[in-house]
Amino acid sequence: MKCLIIVDMQYDFLPGGALAVGRGDALIPIINRLQKDYELVVATQDWHPADHKSFASQHPGKKVFEITELNGQEQTLWPDHCVQGTHGAEIHKEIDQHQVEAVFRKGMNPEIDSYSGFYDNGHLKATGLDGYLKDRGISEVHVCGLAADFCVYFTATDALELGMQAVILERAVLPIDAGNYDQLKKVFIKKGGVLL
Repeated sequence: MKCLIIVDMQYDFLPGGALAVGRGDALIPIINRLQKDYELVVATQDWHPADHKSFASQHPGKKVFEITELNGQEQTLWPDHCVQGTHGAEIHKEIDQHQVEAVFRKGMNPEIDSYSGFYDNGHLKATGLDGYLKDRGISEVHVCGLAADFCVYFTATDALELGMQAVILERAVLPIDAGNYDQLKKVFIKKGGVLL
């Protein structure tokens, strides 16, 4: 059975948001149409505490998008985004959630970032998504949403590593950095992933 995973379609990742992906709102009608083709639909949601260490604001003298190290992991420093309980953290109201059975929140530990819907970046703590999908008999996931070169890519890659088939739905994703995404797509295909 196949599952659609809608990744991080939150106000802060959409035009006008703190970490907006250009034209990200163009994905909303596509994702809404796609849902009809799946028996199971789930979503992920970045849900950061205000003092999350991935925020540049937590590192005096550092700039947004600077690369640093956070507890042994390479870390891009982001603008404050998807802070728990804020409007920016909410899933966009135009995303149809009638079919969304569960929302898996990530990035709650202030000491480590979490791009994947399955684990934090150090694979120290699981979100529960893997067990949920396996309990439902899911063997294949199709991933859409934002951003293609971060949370979409890492969610799809972790699905492969967990023994599922993984597909990135190209018409329903957009990257922060198109060049970076082009490189990651090659890696994803080498690992056995599919671009559709």
